[in-house]
Amino acid sequence: MNRNPIMPFVIIMVFGIGLMFMLSFKGLGDAKDLAKEKEGGEKKTEQTASAKPEDIYQQNCVSCHGDQYQGGVGPALKGIGSKLSEDEVKNTIQNGKGAMPAGLVPEENLDAMAKFVHGLK
Repeated sequence: MNRNPIMPFVIIMVFGIGLMFMLSFKGLGDAKDLAKEKEGGEKKTEQTASAKPEDIYQQNCVSCHGDQYQGGVGPALKGIGSKLSEDEVKNTIQNGKGAMPAGLVPEENLDAMAKFVHGLK
């Protein structure tokens, strides 16, 4: 019934050293990929939001305006068309307002998104 009190520390040390080696090799591989990107080859492009306003909303807006357009951090969007014109909605989407940052919607989708938000009921 006499246990060795050092054994748990040795096991933790072995796992820690193994983990350090694994992460070091992972970092070396990532460094090579980053160097290739910096030189201009194999650029990884992030896919922008699709052209459908509903998809843009789900990707960029739902966290503040809610999944049912009910509001939250940002104001409710249901019935916004009765308060603001479509141009005012577009201006707010494009330039931001208050805590809302500008540039959440790609330039080519601004008109469709403004029309979508303005038409919410």
